Amino acid sequence: QDPMDFEWSYWIEWGRERILWLLAGHLLVSQVSRLLVEKYKPWCLMVYGMAACWLLLGVKGFAVILLHAAISFAVAQFKLSLLTWLCSLILLSTLRIPAVEETKRKWYDTENEYYLLLFTVSVRCLFCTSFSLEYCWHAPTQKSSHSFPWMLAYVFYYPTFHNGPLVNFDEFSKQMRRQEAFSVKTNLSILIVGIIRIFFWWCLAELMIHLMYIHALYSSALPLESASYWALGGLALAQVLFFYVKYLVLYGVPALLLRMDGLKPPALPCCVSLMHSFTKMWRSFDVGLHRFLVRYIYVPMGGSQASLLGTLLSTALTFAFVSYWHGGQSYLWYWGALNWLGVIVENGTKRILSISLIQDLI
Repeated sequence: QDPMDFEWSYWIEWGRERILWLLAGHLLVSQVSRLLVEKYKPWCLMVYGMAACWLLLGVKGFAVILLHAAISFAVAQFKLSLLTWLCSLILLSTLRIPAVEETKRKWYDTENEYYLLLFTVSVRCLFCTSFSLEYCWHAPTQKSSHSFPWMLAYVFYYPTFHNGPLVNFDEFSKQMRRQEAFSVKTNLSILIVGIIRIFFWWCLAELMIHLMYIHALYSSALPLESASYWALGGLALAQVLFFYVKYLVLYGVPALLLRMDGLKPPALPCCVSLMHSFTKMWRSFDVGLHRFLVRYIYVPMGGSQASLLGTLLSTALTFAFVSYWHGGQSYLWYWGALNWLGVIVENGTKRILSISLIQDLI
């Protein structure tokens, strides 16, 4: 098999070893609590998520995530969005301080365990940011649903714990507090159909990994230099198609558990072969991340309702945050800048084409 796609190999290995078993435990706790103590379901799942975190990341990893949540909650008490964002960016920046990285590495026997902590804390930073901003904006009547226990229930919700998908706190709390009729038969049918679909996607991804060697070809300059432009185009298409199938599996498993918990997960990625624009790609590939960016960055900065310069700035800040959150390496800044340029060109073209004189010419 082609071993060069780190993300796929990494999560499949962790899934086989522990994460799938912990997700199965979450499913059991969730279904029993829905059947017997629906009212206390959020707290049962919170306790389970904290225990799973402790088991997988150790007491020090658990303490780091709890500390991040506590700091975010304390800063949110000031109810200043700008201060909350400053806190979130500072917490995110601590993941890239060499001395802190080395200290955390010493906590674990293997590099894979350290990376699991790194990925988990990165995703938890987004969850802490979502809760803190909603806390800044909430009305006094919503105080009970914006307490520290609710933050812990949200941050330690296990299906989305390590790799997402991202669910904003306002959606999570509304759906988690909603009590619905529970049907074992309906849930069982959802589970069986979901497992069959995920197994099919997993088999397809494994076939691509074993037969196509896309990532191995990309890691060597010689075959790329000797390939024709048609072959390079085919490789590029194969790369994004594998990325799509990979995330059907990586997001499909937590999405299935969200549905089993009575929650509505973000839509799974849309097939890249159906997309022809940057805008649609950002709206429909990682729907949870898109909702986060729109609600907490793009709209508060003015978004499409602002002036032309304001719209450009809102979009630029959105892509800047995405690049920084993904790691902030130079190639990620180039990637973010090119995506920003693509979105700006598309939206600019749409505005030009909407002018009545241009439409008459067309």
